[in-house]
Amino acid sequence: MAQPVLITGVAGFLGSHLADDLLGRGYSVRGIDNMIDGFKENIPDGVEFHELDCRDALGHPDLFADVAMVFHCAAAPYEGLSVFSPFLVHEHTTSATVAMLSAAVRAGVGRFVHCSSMSRYGALVPPFTEDLTPAPLTPYGIAKYAADLQVRAIADVHGMEYNIAVPHNIIGTRQRYDDPYRNVAAIMINRVLRGKQPIIYGDGSQTRCFSFVSDVVSCLTRLGTEPDIRGEIVNVGPDEGEVTVLDLSREICSIAGLDFDPVFMPARPLEVHHATCSSDKARRLLGYRTEVALRDGLTEMVEWVAKVGPKEFHYNLELEIVNELTPRTWSSRLM
Repeated sequence: MAQPVLITGVAGFLGSHLADDLLGRGYSVRGIDNMIDGFKENIPDGVEFHELDCRDALGHPDLFADVAMVFHCAAAPYEGLSVFSPFLVHEHTTSATVAMLSAAVRAGVGRFVHCSSMSRYGALVPPFTEDLTPAPLTPYGIAKYAADLQVRAIADVHGMEYNIAVPHNIIGTRQRYDDPYRNVAAIMINRVLRGKQPIIYGDGSQTRCFSFVSDVVSCLTRLGTEPDIRGEIVNVGPDEGEVTVLDLSREICSIAGLDFDPVFMPARPLEVHHATCSSDKARRLLGYRTEVALRDGLTEMVEWVAKVGPKEFHYNLELEIVNELTPRTWSSRLM
């Protein structure tokens, strides 16, 4: 049996799919999650699960016993919300990462794979490449970039191998769809399957590329397990199939069989208008290729949400700042 690996955020969307992949490759998997945003039904059979906040990792040395590598997927990935709840996002993104790094170094973990975010690039000119100097705009982007810098500094000085993955706009089954603050495609699908029109902030001309989760997981696994790939920052996800938010919502309505008549709301502050990444490095280094087309991925999501059942939106996080800039969909719970 291979040495165990540890996944943070294992009850969440990305972490649970990564656990599936590693278990399928014969790894022994431990996982932690504070359950703020995870669901126990997401955790694959075979995972040794511990309900634990990353910030408390230093108090649980047994968790790291014999661990060969850590995949740090946990965060508070709320870019828009971070403008109005910056402390919460900072604590569960930067502080959580530093605690995991300290615990991993102390335990002698060999490699640390950190999941960053393309929000680190801010409003630079797309497509974003890994050699750009990040210029994040939102508190979440700043927290993620700060976490990236902490990974490099702490791992380098203490001799722990690391890689930093930069996924962008991941979609797929198990993604939380009753969260009003994030996961644009999942939010739209949940509304549409409840007979409601998608909500669009601004005019919908924002451009994105969406990554189906299975395409991302294979890259994360290689960043952890390939011995010759280390000290790298790699964008993970497609750079083809760019789509506007308006066209994304139109496609979801088409798949679900709902006439398209979206609800427009004022633009959200600090939202980057055009955000796409280059995948050239991932293709060269990880053999990346887009396997799941956008419509196919959205169709699978629609079918999964329909099977599980659409839900009322759950406002599980408190807004720290409420003022005239706060989206009314959040302050007045309009979702």
